[in-house]
Amino acid sequence: MTAPLTVDNLLTLLDQISPFSQAEAWDNVGLMVGDPAREVNGILLALDPTEELLAECHAHHCNTLITHHPLIFHPLQNICLNQPQGRLVARAIELRLNIIACHTNLDVIPDGVSGILARRLGIAPGSPIQATGPEAADTGFGRWGRLPAPVPGRSFLDQLAKLLRLESLQVAGPLPETISTVAVCGGSGSDLVRLAAELGADIYISAEIKHAAARWAETRGFCVVDAGHYYSENLVVSQLAATLEQRLATLGQKVPLKISRTQKSPFKAYCYQPSSAE
Repeated sequence: MTAPLTVDNLLTLLDQISPFSQAEAWDNVGLMVGDPAREVNGILLALDPTEELLAECHAHHCNTLITHHPLIFHPLQNICLNQPQGRLVARAIELRLNIIACHTNLDVIPDGVSGILARRLGIAPGSPIQATGPEAADTGFGRWGRLPAPVPGRSFLDQLAKLLRLESLQVAGPLPETISTVAVCGGSGSDLVRLAAELGADIYISAEIKHAAARWAETRGFCVVDAGHYYSENLVVSQLAATLEQRLATLGQKVPLKISRTQKSPFKAYCYQPSSAE
């Protein structure tokens, strides 16, 4: 008979998939709230730990939540219920939830945030834009590589928008007629714009591109696409869920595992509609 899965067992599995030791020094990963000895009766995965997500987790009778962004990023000086952060931590404790974060450790692995985005766009295996470990480890921020065959620029953007379920994309610099080499960095990747250009990419896809970086790309004829933080990272949730599900099955564990169906980007599009009098 298979022993129950504990939070500590789950942390070990996640460490095998995406080693916590590979997180950046400034990051906070691992168990945010919970009890390592507690039995896991259900797992919910999402990008952001929010009050709505805690409610969804509780409604699904899952006592464990795995998010990309950490519940506690900066050291807590207090837990006050009149503050959003305090309410979130208190509510998690009240519901007896275990909350685990896989942040930059999930960014840098080959099958992580940028790796899954690159692969879904046809770049395989690809290489890190900014390596963070030994060359053999193939770890680092962003991924870049060549497509199997050149693709017309507009067709490539259509493919990207369809993949990320976006109605629009922000583009700086001229869109190449054809695209052969692509660089991506899911999440905030403004700092990698120049590196992507130096590597010879035809186009760079990321999010939270700073104005100065966009201008730099524009003046050098380099195409940069801002696809939004949430959308450029969200593919990794299903990827992590699938990998974790396989590992659990191998161990004979039948813990229910779900992906959030309620979480969305915090941004909404506002479209101005002139009145007939204008």
